Amino acid sequence: MADDDGRVGLLFNYPPAIARNRAVAGFDIPNNFQIGGVYELPFGPGKMYLQHGVAGHVFGGWQLNGTFAVYSGLPFTVTASGTSLNAPNNTQTADQVLPTVAQLGGIGPGHPYYDPNAYAPVTAVRFGTSGRNTLRAPMTINTNLSIFRTFPINERIHLQFRGESYNLSNTPHFLAPNANVSAGNFLVITSANTDQRQFRFALKLSF
Repeated sequence: MADDDGRVGLLFNYPPAIARNRAVAGFDIPNNFQIGGVYELPFGPGKMYLQHGVAGHVFGGWQLNGTFAVYSGLPFTVTASGTSLNAPNNTQTADQVLPTVAQLGGIGPGHPYYDPNAYAPVTAVRFGTSGRNTLRAPMTINTNLSIFRTFPINERIHLQFRGESYNLSNTPHFLAPNANVSAGNFLVITSANTDQRQFRFALKLSF
């Protein structure tokens, strides 16, 4: 009926329409695939290859770590102007005028993600026919990768080098499109999360 963030507010805050609040939560993610791994390279003393010599010391002791994630986008509501509704503390939804809403998959100006012709503004004194959280933002695909190497200084002290990459493929993670049916860029995606590719290098001393 509502997303519980400590101060719950209903989309449809009118007694005859209360039941229309029933929908998936705004934080609903039905499909979520996450996988991670750690791999020690088979080089250097005590490993399968390059157990001796300079090459063994150069290539030995390295560890690869990675995570890969694919998950569904968050749901959102298609809204409309509440001028004709004249119901304070309520949110107006648009009229859905086509039986299905086609996902066009466009990104950026002039390329809607969903078919904008599937909706229309509401001109009568009533709620729109579309419901709460009926569409979803694009899915997220993300890869993180890191490489570590530990240098033993003595029995108690170790120095670790860490090279880490977040969003290695620099894949944009787009936010939901503009959901106001009266907007000029209705159902067009114009923004993304600010999580572009990043690299970080660090030294960690353990004792």
